[in-house]
Order: sequence, then structure tokens, then C-alpha cells
Amino acid sequence: MTDLFREQAKEWDQRPIPQQISDAVVRAVRDAIPLHPDTVLLDFGAGTGLLASKLAPHVARVIAVDVSEAMLTQLATKPELQGKVEIVCRDLVQAPFDATRDRSVDVVVSAMAMHHVADTRTLLARLHASLRRGGRLAIADLDAEDGSFHPPGVEGVFHTGFDRDAVRALLEEVGFSEVRFVTACEVHKEERAYPVFLVTAIA
Repeated sequence: MTDLFREQAKEWDQRPIPQQISDAVVRAVRDAIPLHPDTVLLDFGAGTGLLASKLAPHVARVIAVDVSEAMLTQLATKPELQGKVEIVCRDLVQAPFDATRDRSVDVVVSAMAMHHVADTRTLLARLHASLRRGGRLAIADLDAEDGSFHPPGVEGVFHTGFDRDAVRALLEEVGFSEVRFVTACEVHKEERAYPVFLVTAIA
């Protein structure tokens, strides 16, 4: 699999938009989901660890999952994650965790990764299968937009944001309940505003 983020990984953390989104999503997650010293947290599409590093001080262990080895190499250097993180370079849609062995995650978080996955329903089903019963999901991504958020022709973008009702229906279809949405932030690019939602649900 081609690592689409190989060239961007080293300078990713210096980009203002990823920083803005990760800060806002962390605040929204902490407002919506209780995190405890014994919480096991899975960060799907963890990238360089912008989200995981900010949540790690509040949990016992972080499982960082991404398909980009280059991004995960940057994540591994984060001081907040030392001794707390298990790094998994894996496509969960194609190679899911063994549900009988790995269904021990208390919280799944994700920021701006779902639009990079073609099969949204299967992804959500995989995430549901990784959570213990009663575990919490918190996913942030773009509201439906006209395709102008990303540069034209960029690889690996399968969705121009998401309709909230459609996401709710998919979450309920794969077994989640108590689905709730908030707007985590608005990203401004070239005089346009792009809302980013956080959806939470219970497995």
C-alpha cells in the first residue's frame, strides 16, 4: 500500500489546521466522554498523534492505529505517549482485530480519518467490534461540503464530508446507540467555513 502521507509526515504538526482541529476535538471529546486512569483508548487514523498525545495523560493506554508508517513514526516520538502507546500500522477495514481477543477497548476516538475510508459502514462495524459493551465512540470529521476542502485530485479522499443523518443511520445499523452530534469547530480556508462535527455513541 502506498503511504500517501510519507512526504507530509515530518511537517504535519506544524500545520495550523490539524492543530486547530485536534485541539477542538480534544475539548469536545473531554466534554462528552468520561476518561479514567484505567481507560484503554483506541485512536483510529492516529496520524502523528496530535489527538492521542493530548488524551494520553487522562487514560491508561493508547492503541494508535493508522495505515501510514511515516505518520506513526512521528507519533512514536511524542513524549506524552512514551510507555503508554501500542502502535498498529494496519487497515482495519481489510484486516480487522480479532473481536474475541481484542474487544477490550473502552473508548475509540478519531479525527479527520473517516473521509479517507471508502467503506464507511464496514469501518464503523469494525470499530464497534473493538469496543467492550458499553464502550464509547467519538469520531470527528467534516460536515458535507462541496469538495473544496481538499485540493483537486488529491489521493485517498473518498468522501466530501458527511451528512449527519446518514452517519447516525449507519452507526445505529452496526449496533451503536445514544448517537449525539456537536460541532467541534469551524475551519476557515480561503474565506470559506467548513464545520467539523463530533459524533459520540455507545456500543
